[in-house]
Amino acid sequence: MTNIWMHIGIGSFQRAHQAWYLHRLLQENTREKWIVAAGGIRKDTAPLLDALSKQDGQYILETITPKGERDYEKITSIQKILPYDDKMQGLVEQGIRPETKIIAFTVTEGGYYLDTNHQLDKSSRDIQSELKGEICTIYGALKAILKERIRKGGQPVTLLSCDNLRHNGERFRNGFIEFLKLSREDQLLEWVRKNTSSPNTMVDRITPRPSADLPERVYGATHFRDAAPVMAESFIQWVIEDHFIDGRPELEKVGVEMVKSVDPWEEAKIRILNSSHSCVAWAGTLAGLSFIHEDVANAEIRKMAWNYVTEDVIPCLTPSPLDLARYRDVVLDRFSNPYIKDTNQRVAADSFSKIPGFITPTLTECYDRGKTPDATAVLSALFFVFLENYVKDLIPYQYQDGIMDQQAVHEMFKAGDPVAEYAGDKMLFGKLAGKPEFVKLLHNKINYLRDWQKKVNN
Repeated sequence: MTNIWMHIGIGSFQRAHQAWYLHRLLQENTREKWIVAAGGIRKDTAPLLDALSKQDGQYILETITPKGERDYEKITSIQKILPYDDKMQGLVEQGIRPETKIIAFTVTEGGYYLDTNHQLDKSSRDIQSELKGEICTIYGALKAILKERIRKGGQPVTLLSCDNLRHNGERFRNGFIEFLKLSREDQLLEWVRKNTSSPNTMVDRITPRPSADLPERVYGATHFRDAAPVMAESFIQWVIEDHFIDGRPELEKVGVEMVKSVDPWEEAKIRILNSSHSCVAWAGTLAGLSFIHEDVANAEIRKMAWNYVTEDVIPCLTPSPLDLARYRDVVLDRFSNPYIKDTNQRVAADSFSKIPGFITPTLTECYDRGKTPDATAVLSALFFVFLENYVKDLIPYQYQDGIMDQQAVHEMFKAGDPVAEYAGDKMLFGKLAGKPEFVKLLHNKINYLRDWQKKVNN
């Protein structure tokens, strides 16, 4: 029997990362065959799903080294496309089948609707809509799938998060359990506790939005007219806790690291790569730049990221089984790849969920260690100045943020002391919110960055 890896959230990253590993596994002589059935919970995925359906799920992945060496590979692991509909019937019909042993998902950090205490944000409009019967988040989709799976006498299933959320398996699971409690789904809740597992994972591959000229490059190299090609850097990594409830692919055969705990890899990746990525995207935007490689070519911007990691992150994460200084340098080199053309717009998106997830932990731990987090505060201040430019309509692209309350942001900048309002936001800064030393620190860093922006743009 062919086993199914069902994936919800079929964006560029999933197709450049998980689908690539499973494609490589299909080429190995493994005991069991695993293929991907993929769909989405957002209406805007429908055109992509249609395009892939016409190509039998196949597409070309272009990978690019820092030296500009390009490679093209046809990915064949997605062998079933689940068409979008607002009732999620395609997802439900696949999710109840006995051969579906893993339901994985990539929904971005904001798609878990968690507050700074990692609890479900019950006030979210999307969560409130789902409690009234709609389906618009991963929680509602899984509730519909698993209720029907129980009714059909379904077997246990692994629920696998593939997002840049710290402790993603645990935190997804806590959010899902809280959602089921609010939904009064007692039978489903008990089944989920006994018949599902949620391993933590760490995923890594820089995957920009496909450039406009990608289809022609793909055709020139492969003679395949691809309506849904993907591009990514050559670097790739996946670390997973080996805690699957009803079998799994032999992913270790294709380079996936199967471990007891992902914590060291996860903390290094989120705090060094993801946070630095946001840092240079915010700073580059303020400096009038468009691409990540342009940002890190600016010595001052690169120094902001380097100082943040060196002065604050490495001391917080030491001891570690990783060479953190080397990891820092590799990350900055990866950002320097001019051929990826990763945009500040893509990396800066959804920053309201990145502050508490990526940056606040280092702020907090520095204070707990008796150190003022000067270098990390620069990142928090960058986002404030970014927002300041946003409300003045000075950001040179459409900023997209799934959890941003636009009215609240505009109201913040009408306050007598917008910096104090920002620094007092518990959703962003947790237990640091409103503390006088933190408010003062942000005032200083924001004033410095305002002056820096004026200088760099003159």
